[in-house]
Amino acid sequence: MRRVNRWSAPKWIRLWMICATRGGDGWLWYGLGIALFLLGGHNGRLAAGAMTCAGAISITAFLWMKGFAKRPRPCHIEPHCWAKLLPPDQFSFPSGHTMTAFAVAMPVCLFFPHLTPAVYFAAGSIAISRIVLGMHFLSDVVAGAAVGTTVGYLMFTIFSRWM
Repeated sequence: MRRVNRWSAPKWIRLWMICATRGGDGWLWYGLGIALFLLGGHNGRLAAGAMTCAGAISITAFLWMKGFAKRPRPCHIEPHCWAKLLPPDQFSFPSGHTMTAFAVAMPVCLFFPHLTPAVYFAAGSIAISRIVLGMHFLSDVVAGAAVGTTVGYLMFTIFSRWM
């Protein structure tokens, strides 16, 4: 954590990480969900429904888990050398951005396999950005990805019954 917080990343990485974390605020997933709903036919509507449910479950789960764990963020333990973003809440475990990204990515990739590289590049970038920007520990991101993937798969299983 200290190595990452003290690393003065090249400008292009800084820009990539800030854009990724801002996309993970929800705008990227809202846009994708709307596009799939409007342009993706029957499977697009199913994917949008699964994304919406997975996102809602993930948000509920990470808020509960953070309140239970009460783990401080890396940026509260040691200041970051260049990232001055404010954290969205007080606690670190698990990463809500990562959990939601993977929860939403899973059903999209299962309904539309050809989108997998782009969608997982986005979700992975969001996860990495949370560490590089000093918002989360690696374990926060790994836990968020695992729970999010599980939630996303369950929502795909439920919604795929109408395929």
